[in-house]
Amino acid sequence: MSDTAPAQHGADHATTTSERGSFCTARCTCGWYGPARRARSLAREDADNHATQVSSGI
Repeated sequence: MSDTAPAQHGADHATTTSERGSFCTARCTCGWYGPARRARSLAREDADNHATQVSSGI
């Protein structure tokens, strides 16, 4: 199951989460993806951290 409302983080960055079995992974339209997490909240946090790094130029 994926989040139905992807978070928009700039023109080239839209993140979503997707589930595979017991794991949830955050992904971005730029090609970035986070580690598989058992907690959806951690996958969403990974996506937020990615967006923060992109917007700050890290």
